[in-house]
Amino acid sequence: MRKVLYILGRLADEDVDWLTVTGSRRRLTRGTVLVTEGTPIDEVFLVLDGELAVTSSRTGARELARLGSGEVVGELSFLDSRPPVATVSVAGEEATVLGIPRGALSTKLEEDAAFAARFYRALGTFLAARLRSTVLELGDARASGAARAEAEDELDPELLDQLELAGARFDWMLGRLRGE
Repeated sequence: MRKVLYILGRLADEDVDWLTVTGSRRRLTRGTVLVTEGTPIDEVFLVLDGELAVTSSRTGARELARLGSGEVVGELSFLDSRPPVATVSVAGEEATVLGIPRGALSTKLEEDAAFAARFYRALGTFLAARLRSTVLELGDARASGAARAEAEDELDPELLDQLELAGARFDWMLGRLRGE
């Protein structure tokens, strides 16, 4: 769930509320394909619970990653308007995602400069963490597994100050989406 902290830790309460109200909650069953490689998507997804598998035909459909609660899916296609380079499907028994429509998000970003600044900063921080993690996985074969795991678990010092607030925002979002 740590990845959600990169997003919710940078956003304001009203931003999280907007995402919750604007997005649509979907319960998906095992094997459901959320994103198909090469097929344009019209949403950005936040994984609320469950696990998603990321595969690509470029690697012989080998699983590249598992995404869990708090991960973001479709952010690259949102940023550059190109089709996804991987397929994302439900890996466990079921998963729940929040789909935020591209059009609504684009409009919000154009009309609300403060939201846009927070959103893009959050997304940049999230993508930087994902890239660091990928480089550590692919990189230095001399580093021990323990050293790589320790480096992956390091949090941005700025984010540490927002850790509790981000966790509370995620819990609030989940509760609101469940109708609590």
